Amino acid sequence: MAGACFVAAFCAGMAGFAFVLVAAGILLHVVPPSITAPVLVLGSLMAQSMALPPLWKHIEWPRLRFFLGVALLGLPVGLLVLAKGPAPAIVAGVGLLLVVYAGYMLARIALRLPPPQVGGGRGADAAVGFASGILGGIGGFVGALPAMWADIQGWPKDRARAFMQPFIVFMQAITAVGLAFGGFFTADALVLTAAAVPALVLGTVLGLRAYVRLPAQGFRIVLLVLLFVSGVSLLI
Repeated sequence: MAGACFVAAFCAGMAGFAFVLVAAGILLHVVPPSITAPVLVLGSLMAQSMALPPLWKHIEWPRLRFFLGVALLGLPVGLLVLAKGPAPAIVAGVGLLLVVYAGYMLARIALRLPPPQVGGGRGADAAVGFASGILGGIGGFVGALPAMWADIQGWPKDRARAFMQPFIVFMQAITAVGLAFGGFFTADALVLTAAAVPALVLGTVLGLRAYVRLPAQGFRIVLLVLLFVSGVSLLI
């Protein structure tokens, strides 16, 4: 448990997302999903919150509020799909999208080709935010699409993180409330989370130090590699 949270926190501290996907890829092999879910949400909430203060001045609040608003509209859709629809097919489709996108962008970097220029806008933000909310309802996968969206637009690393991390924190806080009402915060889950806190804090601190030392291109490569790994984890 502690080792999984350390690795996931390090990745989240360095790249700004992927705590849930990295930790889930390890923990679900040894811990039941009913216990894993609250541990992942609380761990993600702690790791992402620790990394927020240095980014506070870079947060674009109007854009973030809009993005959160449409994501909240997508959340119940994701819950409905989880209950009655083809949730595995949707998750696999997103995994395939991440693998193809990250693989393509990493290939462009390897071939020294400039990244394509893609503009954003309110309509595109709405689509990505709504889809992120759906994925949050299906399985808590709230960070991958915002990370991809930030990379597509070629944002500097501080701006990208100031977009991804507050969004993840707010969404995980809402998810934590839902899990609490659902009775998922059992004694076992809370004890495991508490036991993992030292490793989680250490991993986050080391990840943040690595982030500060990463040049812009290094950050982008880390982001794309984690997107690729996230996509593969959703396909398996």
